[in-house]
Amino acid sequence: MPRVDTSLFSQVLVSDGDSRDGTADYARSLGYEVYLQKQKGIRFAYIEAWPQLTGDFVITFSPDGNCPVEDLPKLIEKAREGFDMVVASRYLPPAKSEDDGLITGFGNWLFTRTVNVLHGGHYTDAMTIFRIYRTDLFYKLGLDRDASYALPEKLYFTRMGIEPLLSVRAARAGCRIAEIPSDEPKRIAGDAKVQVLRWGAAYYTQFFLELGWKMGGNPPCPK
Repeated sequence: MPRVDTSLFSQVLVSDGDSRDGTADYARSLGYEVYLQKQKGIRFAYIEAWPQLTGDFVITFSPDGNCPVEDLPKLIEKAREGFDMVVASRYLPPAKSEDDGLITGFGNWLFTRTVNVLHGGHYTDAMTIFRIYRTDLFYKLGLDRDASYALPEKLYFTRMGIEPLLSVRAARAGCRIAEIPSDEPKRIAGDAKVQVLRWGAAYYTQFFLELGWKMGGNPPCPK
């Protein structure tokens, strides 16, 4: 986080899940806004903190070292070309992931391929957190609604992230989407919280349930 050029942004917001390691105090010492989430689970970090956001675009960024700071300006520059979302892809050549294992690498390929086949996407990486997109898409695509996640979470006793659903619905809504290549270095600290089997089953179930999703109201991504 100290390597982030804050002059690029109007706001830096850290969502903290009631950690016990001093993260919130450290973030405040760097001058960042901190939101302490009330409900457990990664998607509630988004749902609860989203009303605090002030910008027209948001970059979701993991500070564990997996998201290269050097690519933040590249995401912004690409978004300025008129895209609704730009994904920092770990699998768009010449990028590579140094954090993937055999299972996670295959899973990310399978999930991305499934999103493309079922929902008309053109992704090389539909799963990554590292991306920039219009802030209002969170609400216009219904990512804040419990019903969007309820059945898979109930079936597999887990809490899901929002990125796979964002990829699906942005593609189905005809949003203008681009990718840039971005390496995924190994994390510098902390343990991965990914629940490989539960999350994998939940996301795959969600992909097929989304075949029945219909946009309501005005198009989320007007041409």
